[in-house]
Amino acid sequence: MTAPPQTDPATPYWRLSGFYFFYFASLGVLVPYWPLYLKSLGFTPSAIGELMALVMATKIIAPNVWGWIADHTGRRMMIVRGGSLLAVLCFAGVFFGQHYWWMVMVMGAFSFFWNATLPQFEATTFTHLGENSHQYSSIRLWGSIGFVIAVAILGTALEDRGAGIVPVFLIALFAGIWLISLIVPERAAGHLQLDKDSIFKVIRRPEVGALIVVVFLMQASHGPFYTFYSIYLEDHGYSKIWIGWLWALGVIAEIVVFMFMHRLIPRFGLRKLLMFSLLVAAVRWLLLGEYVDSLGMMLFVQVCHAATFGIFHAVSIHYFHLHFTGAHQGRGQALYSSMSFGAGGALGALLGGYAWTSLGPGMTYNIAALLAALAIVISWRFIREPLVAA
Repeated sequence: MTAPPQTDPATPYWRLSGFYFFYFASLGVLVPYWPLYLKSLGFTPSAIGELMALVMATKIIAPNVWGWIADHTGRRMMIVRGGSLLAVLCFAGVFFGQHYWWMVMVMGAFSFFWNATLPQFEATTFTHLGENSHQYSSIRLWGSIGFVIAVAILGTALEDRGAGIVPVFLIALFAGIWLISLIVPERAAGHLQLDKDSIFKVIRRPEVGALIVVVFLMQASHGPFYTFYSIYLEDHGYSKIWIGWLWALGVIAEIVVFMFMHRLIPRFGLRKLLMFSLLVAAVRWLLLGEYVDSLGMMLFVQVCHAATFGIFHAVSIHYFHLHFTGAHQGRGQALYSSMSFGAGGALGALLGGYAWTSLGPGMTYNIAALLAALAIVISWRFIREPLVAA
């Protein structure tokens, strides 16, 4: 199969897209349905929040460890392949025990390797794209397609067969990630000459520091959504089929945005799009906390995912790509992953679990809205439009 006309013919479009498809299909099972699986095992909201926070917390360390190795060796796909295989082997442990501390060990080990793969694959994708980095979204959208297919299929299957099938689906998808990684070519093998400037010098720039804080706050605001949205809907009478389709709707909206990001970025600029996505996030969490019983409002809330994830992720990853150049690219993408989906997501899931129990869902999502609002203020004050748009 040849690469589509919008990309350079030398770019392995379908192999890159295939990895994103399987990776985010697994996320389409893990995020919406793993909390339901844990609930079916009798775990409390606090315990579920802790286990989901653990998956995200390993992103604080793992991507940076593997990013350092990748930047010094240039063997990014070797790390992706090894991490993918070890993730499959570690996750298999869920079939041998269901006690809390066993799940802590299994999920911690699994996620340490699983979370190492995506940042290095992102760096590999940008290396393959070269000067066509604005076309990243046309490849990444296949991950969103995989997510939609996974949540739709599994939502229906859960109604018929129960939550016990979730681990089976997950390990099959994790195996798919490893298999597709075997056919993605390494863009540049061997040792890479490191840049003269230390990566810490880059991080100390006020705009870069502000960007790190913003992605942290944004993903912290998403923590209660990713961890408890399915449980929240189920508690308010939504069927698992409807839960699956609401998740799918959000990612379909995300796909539409990814299809047009290569036009939106040159037209509006990164800064305006960043500010817009943060504003939509604040509104989204307020509506989610107050109007869960309204199907129409829940449909609108999920369409907002186009901005709060689609636009925000595309803009953020371009900002990091611009700030962390050359041999710092792998650690730059790892830093984005660790500080946003890692530290931010872990804190959001952990505190969300405690707030869910003590303050209730409505107040939990109000706090999430405040985090997004704080990110707006920081972005407005410190983040500028780059001289060269990605």
